[in-house]
Amino acid sequence: MASTRKRLEALTAGLTMPVAAPPVERLPVRSESEGPPSVNADVETRFPPVAGRVAGPRTGPGQMIAFRGQIQQVEGEMASLRERLSQYEGSVPTRKLDPMNIRPSRWANRHDASFKMSAFAGLKADIEHAGGNVQPILVKPLEKEPGQFEIVFGHRRHRACLELGIPVLASIWTDELGDAALFAAMDRENRQRADLSSYEQGLMYQRALEEQLFPTQRQLAEAVGVSHTWVRKALMVAQLPLAVVECFRSPLEISFRHAEQINVVMEKDQRGVLRRVEKLRGQGLAPAALVARLLDAKVGFDKPEKIELQIAGKRAGSLVRSKGGELTLSISAEAATDATLEGLEAAIGEALRRIRTR
Repeated sequence: MASTRKRLEALTAGLTMPVAAPPVERLPVRSESEGPPSVNADVETRFPPVAGRVAGPRTGPGQMIAFRGQIQQVEGEMASLRERLSQYEGSVPTRKLDPMNIRPSRWANRHDASFKMSAFAGLKADIEHAGGNVQPILVKPLEKEPGQFEIVFGHRRHRACLELGIPVLASIWTDELGDAALFAAMDRENRQRADLSSYEQGLMYQRALEEQLFPTQRQLAEAVGVSHTWVRKALMVAQLPLAVVECFRSPLEISFRHAEQINVVMEKDQRGVLRRVEKLRGQGLAPAALVARLLDAKVGFDKPEKIELQIAGKRAGSLVRSKGGELTLSISAEAATDATLEGLEAAIGEALRRIRTR
């Protein structure tokens, strides 16, 4: 046994382990004329190693565990998306639309006269300067007419963009919106903006009742969130005889108080009021003076009224109306000496306009 070990040690004494595998010897390229290589050629043939692959679970329970992990990962991503989308909950998509593809609501309450007033001209100028309406209008798609929309509110902004020939910024209501809900949304927005006249408000309510959108005045009041008295007063304005309305320079000047006063007198002497109407129509009287003449009373006011004259943001005097209707104009010493004639004329004209419409 010992002799065998010594013999093996002697035979392997000069052998060492290679550090790296020797390079693969490539077969020489031969031409067809040389024929096939000799079968006794001392050539070592090596093949590339098989690419490794990630081992996956082979058993049923292992596959179920892996699938559950994938589901948990997807649920985590969905929760993250829901959290991000919650920031836009309740929002309405907004984009610019061609105003030609938008039509007024059937409950539209804007009188044509409102588009001829200085307030609309100012709104139109602001929209033109800004390159569009900053505050979007609200529209809803028309189910039977793809690409067409109906205004919920924002008729003046739509009209301004239509006349300017520019797109209108609109919020698009995609949920179900019936006529009653549309009517209530329009009325609420107009009252919040406080830019709808008593006459326009009354016509809107009258149309809703005539077309049976609401069976009674009380139900209408509850739907739009106002008092029954408010609805009654608005209807009183809308129900004035057309001849009386035509006496005013614009129906937009008629207030709840005017309508109440005229109705009280008409209940007592309707024929007398209508006779006076024929004489007063077309005279262009201020509302207070016109109503006094319709009532066959002297012009009178509850209390004196004072309007400040302004030139370039500075006080330039005042215009005072007494209870009897007389006007007293006062110009400050500074404005009398320093202000231009054009500036004074403009300030006085604006004060007269304001006091005549009260």
